[in-house]
Amino acid sequence: MTQDYCQSILRTAARHLLWACGALALSACMTVGQEFASSRVMEIEIGKTTKQDLLAMFGKPWRIGREDGAQTWTYGHYHYPLFGEASTRDLLIRFDNQGVVRSYTFSSTDR
Repeated sequence: MTQDYCQSILRTAARHLLWACGALALSACMTVGQEFASSRVMEIEIGKTTKQDLLAMFGKPWRIGREDGAQTWTYGHYHYPLFGEASTRDLLIRFDNQGVVRSYTFSSTDR
Protein backbone atom coordinates (compact mmCIF):
# COMPACT_ATOMS: atom_id res chain seq x y z
CA MET A 1 0.00 0.00 0.00
CA THR A 2 1.22 3.43 -0.83
CA GLN A 3 1.27 6.31 1.59
CA ASP A 4 -1.22 8.29 -0.56
CA TYR A 5 -3.65 5.37 -0.55
CA CYS A 6 -3.47 5.05 3.28
CA GLN A 7 -4.01 8.80 3.72
CA SER A 8 -7.02 8.64 1.39
CA ILE A 9 -8.57 5.84 3.44
CA LEU A 10 -7.97 7.77 6.69
CA ARG A 11 -9.54 10.96 5.25
CA THR A 12 -12.59 9.00 4.07
CA ALA A 13 -12.96 7.31 7.46
CA ALA A 14 -12.62 10.66 9.24
CA ARG A 15 -15.34 12.21 7.03
CA HIS A 16 -17.69 9.30 7.73
CA LEU A 17 -17.03 9.56 11.46
CA LEU A 18 -17.68 13.31 11.48
CA TRP A 19 -20.89 12.84 9.49
CA ALA A 20 -22.11 10.13 11.90
CA CYS A 21 -21.30 12.27 14.96
CA GLY A 22 -23.12 15.23 13.43
CA ALA A 23 -26.20 13.15 12.64
CA LEU A 24 -26.20 11.76 16.19
CA ALA A 25 -25.91 15.24 17.72
CA LEU A 26 -28.82 16.55 15.63
CA SER A 27 -31.10 13.73 16.73
CA ALA A 28 -29.95 13.71 20.36
CA CYS A 29 -32.29 14.15 23.25
CA MET A 30 -32.39 13.00 26.84
CA THR A 31 -35.27 11.40 28.69
CA VAL A 32 -35.18 10.69 32.41
CA GLY A 33 -37.77 9.00 34.62
CA GLN A 34 -40.76 6.99 33.49
CA GLU A 35 -44.12 7.78 31.95
CA PHE A 36 -47.10 7.90 34.32
CA ALA A 37 -50.80 8.65 33.91
CA SER A 38 -50.68 12.34 34.83
CA SER A 39 -54.33 12.65 33.78
CA ARG A 40 -55.24 10.69 36.96
CA VAL A 41 -53.54 13.08 39.43
CA MET A 42 -56.86 14.75 40.19
CA GLU A 43 -58.14 11.41 41.54
CA ILE A 44 -55.74 11.58 44.51
CA GLU A 45 -57.62 12.41 47.73
CA ILE A 46 -55.65 13.69 50.70
CA GLY A 47 -56.40 11.62 53.82
CA LYS A 48 -58.01 8.84 51.77
CA THR A 49 -55.81 7.59 48.87
CA THR A 50 -53.41 4.81 49.93
CA LYS A 51 -50.14 3.49 48.55
CA GLN A 52 -52.05 0.55 47.07
CA ASP A 53 -54.40 2.97 45.30
CA LEU A 54 -51.43 4.84 43.85
CA LEU A 55 -49.78 1.63 42.67
CA ALA A 56 -52.99 0.79 40.82
CA MET A 57 -53.19 4.29 39.28
CA PHE A 58 -49.56 4.96 38.38
CA GLY A 59 -47.54 1.78 38.92
CA LYS A 60 -44.28 1.70 40.86
CA PRO A 61 -42.82 5.10 41.73
CA TRP A 62 -39.70 6.26 39.94
CA ARG A 63 -38.06 7.28 43.24
CA ILE A 64 -38.76 6.68 46.93
CA GLY A 65 -37.44 9.03 49.59
CA ARG A 66 -38.06 10.73 52.93
CA GLU A 67 -39.15 14.22 53.89
CA ASP A 68 -39.30 15.23 57.57
CA GLY A 69 -39.12 11.53 58.44
CA ALA A 70 -42.15 10.53 56.34
CA GLN A 71 -41.94 8.45 53.18
CA THR A 72 -42.32 10.14 49.79
CA TRP A 73 -42.87 8.75 46.32
CA THR A 74 -41.95 10.55 43.13
CA TYR A 75 -43.33 9.89 39.69
CA GLY A 76 -41.46 11.85 37.05
CA HIS A 77 -40.91 12.07 33.33
CA TYR A 78 -38.45 14.62 31.94
CA HIS A 79 -37.77 14.92 28.21
CA TYR A 80 -35.05 17.33 27.02
CA PRO A 81 -34.62 17.60 23.23
CA LEU A 82 -31.49 19.13 21.74
CA PHE A 83 -33.70 21.72 20.05
CA GLY A 84 -37.09 22.91 21.21
CA GLU A 85 -38.75 23.07 24.58
CA ALA A 86 -38.41 20.51 27.34
CA SER A 87 -41.42 18.51 28.47
CA THR A 88 -41.47 17.70 32.17
CA ARG A 89 -44.02 16.26 34.59
CA ASP A 90 -43.44 15.32 38.20
CA LEU A 91 -45.64 14.18 41.04
CA LEU A 92 -44.31 14.16 44.62
CA ILE A 93 -46.52 12.35 47.14
CA ARG A 94 -46.06 12.56 50.91
CA PHE A 95 -47.52 9.86 53.18
CA ASP A 96 -48.56 9.69 56.81
CA ASN A 97 -47.42 6.80 59.04
CA GLN A 98 -50.34 4.62 57.87
CA GLY A 99 -49.40 4.93 54.18
CA VAL A 100 -52.20 7.35 53.34
CA VAL A 101 -51.56 10.47 51.24
CA ARG A 102 -50.83 13.46 53.50
CA SER A 103 -50.13 15.89 50.62
CA TYR A 104 -48.87 15.95 47.06
CA THR A 105 -47.39 18.33 44.51
CA PHE A 106 -47.83 18.02 40.75
CA SER A 107 -45.86 20.15 38.28
CA SER A 108 -45.83 20.12 34.50
CA THR A 109 -44.53 22.17 31.59
CA ASP A 110 -47.58 21.07 29.56
CA ARG A 111 -49.95 23.92 28.90
